[in-house]
Amino acid sequence: MKIRRPRLPRTRRGRRRLVQAVMAGCVLALLPMTWLYVSTAERLRTTANAPRAQVAVVFGAGLWNGEPSPYLAHRLDAAAKLYRAGRVDVVLVTGDNSRKDYDEPDAMRAYLSRHGVPGKRIVSDYAGFDTWDSCVRAKKIFGVDRAVLISQGFHIRRAVALCEAAGVDSYGVGVDAEHDATWYYGGTREVFAAGKAVLDAVFRPDPMFLGPKEHGVSEALAQARD
Repeated sequence: MKIRRPRLPRTRRGRRRLVQAVMAGCVLALLPMTWLYVSTAERLRTTANAPRAQVAVVFGAGLWNGEPSPYLAHRLDAAAKLYRAGRVDVVLVTGDNSRKDYDEPDAMRAYLSRHGVPGKRIVSDYAGFDTWDSCVRAKKIFGVDRAVLISQGFHIRRAVALCEAAGVDSYGVGVDAEHDATWYYGGTREVFAAGKAVLDAVFRPDPMFLGPKEHGVSEALAQARD
């Protein structure tokens, strides 16, 4: 069976309309990214000027042989730095634990403990399967109203926008990362993920797993005040 190649319009008007259609498609594709940049422009910080907040939220970024990947380790380093500086009291680690042999939150907790954050100041969310789920669960399950979010620069805008949509007053710290293949993949992926982020923010679906409310954050904050 022969596959017909698409034919370009033969007339000048047809070619002009094709170009216009392509340009319109590009504009529509970039609108979600534009929304992310505009809506989060005033909410990005560094570890040096992050606002005081009771809670820091660290999003999972994969494990290597059971240990945090380099990208995730950079996020956790930033959280530990904020805790040691007294800018946050509790760190909420949110990640994937959908199977027994893969446990992001426990690996994140262990890493933070080795870097100076007491275990009683770390709270684990085992059902942070994507950014929207993590944000909604931070609000509805853990009762987080205001937080500093920590991720890589290519992801932090989406995290802030989605947590704001979920009802969490959020500021984002985008940590540095080597511009390797993973970084370029992450940046490219964000262009497509931005479209889903718009849909999540508009329709606000329930997370994959919601479950009962947990008091880990409030209890850790109460201990911090004692």
